[in-house]
Parts: sequence; structure tokens; C-alpha cells
Amino acid sequence: QVQLVESGGGLVQAGGSLRLSCAASGSIFSISKMGWYRQAPGKQRELVAGITSGGSTNYADSVKGRFTISRDNAKNTVYLQMNSLKPEDTAVYYCAARRVARIEYDYWGQGTQVTVSS
Repeated sequence: QVQLVESGGGLVQAGGSLRLSCAASGSIFSISKMGWYRQAPGKQRELVAGITSGGSTNYADSVKGRFTISRDNAKNTVYLQMNSLKPEDTAVYYCAARRVARIEYDYWGQGTQVTVSS
């Protein structure tokens, strides 16, 4: 089992920045990739960014150049630095982990609210 705990959400004005953190515990050795998803009211959950155990990253087009995903292996923590925030970034952000040989993310955090005011 893997446990994920997010922190760092909040209210920020458009153009501002926030950094989300996701601390992982449990069977860390089984994780091959971690990512951040978000879900806005009335919309489907979407992938924001992902990072592999080797450090390769991928981003949704809507956040490229503004968001950066990173990881601190010593702390078993993944970060999402969000800059130049827009009102359309408002959503609940979820940390997710995918085990080795899995196709889908199979562990999820409880979510943290990010609200960007115009």
C-alpha cells in the first residue's frame, strides 16, 4: 500500500504562484511514476503533470511553461510549482502514484483545493 498526502493549496490572485507538495509513504519501492491531476467543478479529472522514477516529465498543454513538477527522493515527496496562475486553474488537485507494470495510476491522495481569483 502507498499513502499520499497533499498540501499547499489555497487562494491566490491571478498571476500568482503556489507550490503543492505530495508526501508518499508505505511501499515506496513499488512506485514507478507520480503525477498531479486536477478536477474543476462540472469537469472531468485531467492529468496536469507526471514524473517518472528516472526524472522524465510530461505536462498538459494548458500548463506547459507555467507549472513544474519535481521530486525529492530523499523525502519521498513530489512537488508541483505553479506560476502565472489563471482563474481556469481553479480545481481540486490530486496527487497520484502508479506502481511498476501498471498502466493506470492506482493510488490517490485526498486532494487539495486551489482557487485562483481574477
